[in-house]
This record gives sequence, C-alpha cells and structure tokens, in this order.
Amino acid sequence: MIHIAMVEDDLELADVLTQYLKKYNIEVTNYEEPFLALSSLKINKYELIILDLTLPGMDGLDVCKAIVKDFDIPIIISSARSDITDKVTALQLGADDYLPKPYDPRELEVRIKTILRRFNHSTLDKKDQNKLLFNLNIDKKEITKNGKFIKFTAAEYEVLSLMLKREGFVISREDIFENSDLLHSDYENSGSLAVIINRIRHKIEENPKKPKFLQTIRGMGYKFTNE
Repeated sequence: MIHIAMVEDDLELADVLTQYLKKYNIEVTNYEEPFLALSSLKINKYELIILDLTLPGMDGLDVCKAIVKDFDIPIIISSARSDITDKVTALQLGADDYLPKPYDPRELEVRIKTILRRFNHSTLDKKDQNKLLFNLNIDKKEITKNGKFIKFTAAEYEVLSLMLKREGFVISREDIFENSDLLHSDYENSGSLAVIINRIRHKIEENPKKPKFLQTIRGMGYKFTNE
C-alpha cells in the first residue's frame, strides 16, 4: 500500500480522490488545515503529498516552501489557479508536478506512480524499478542513464529534466517555454528548441533518427518514455 498525504479544503473533492485512489492501492490521508498537515509530517511518514494552493490560513505556495525546506518528499500541486506565475513559482520552489483542476483522477494516479518510481520508493513493484533507465538528481542537476552521468548544456538539462518529470505525458512546445528559465520566444521563432531536442537525442538514443525515449508527437509536442 502506498501512503500519501493530501492538503485539500474541498472535502467533497478530497473524498472522491481518496475513494478512487484506494482502488489502486494508494491510501490517502487528507488534511483540511495546512498547519495540521505540516505538524503531521513531523510524526507520520508519507511517500508523496498532493497540495492545493488555495487553503485557509496559509497560502499553498508557502506550504510548498515549508515542505521542501524540512522534508524530503515529492509534491504534486493540485490547483484551480490558472495564473502561470503560480505554476512556475511552485515548480521553482521544488514541487515535482503541477496538475490544474479539473482533471481526471486516473491522470493523478498515473502521475503519482510515475513520480514515486523516479524517487525509487520501496513500495513500488521491483519490475517497475528495473525499467528505470534514466534518473534525475534535482539537487545535483544531473541526469544519468543506467547509472552513467551524461553531460548536458543548461538548456538541454532544463528540457530533459522537464521531460523526466512528465514521463509518459505529451508536453507541448508552449509548456516547455513556460517552464523554462533559459528558453524564450526567440527560441521558438528560430527553431532552436528542435535543435536542442536533436542534441539530446544524440546523447541518449542509440539511433537519434528513430528515437525510442524522446518521441515527437506530431501536432502536439514531445513525449518521454523511460523504459
């Protein structure tokens, strides 16, 4: 059983997600009050946190900052806020993913297990762990393949680390630009993103012309598969 904490003051939504995730062997403990959640983390062990941003008494971004500072635990932001600034800030603070409401609970379940696989939690099936070829070390800003360090430029690291965080999901070009401190509209206009993708493929693929890991999804963007 995977044990996660949720900080969500919408009790109806929390109950729906709790019941759904339980079917996939994920046990959820919900906290309506952010201060209670932070206190609980000092006593209870959770493998992941689902965090809303609009909370009573304390803004979710401040909660995120406090969790990252004091605990080594992955965070998925689950928020109805549409401001891109909130999304960028949350990811810069150390959140591992940002899921805008409303969303299909199935997507949340997949993202939870994807993130946990990356963090190598013992609760995951060993077969899933053995499939993990690429590993992202956020603190060292390093990416390894089969345990071997690969040297990337800053821009290449930004793009590939985002791909690893969103493994299995299609990421649009726009989403890449929005989540990058280095890339900007000039890259889009000049086609430099395609150049960066091509350079990454030459470093991680056996055959860059027929990529297995970093795939182009025509008309939609890119998708990374870590197996």
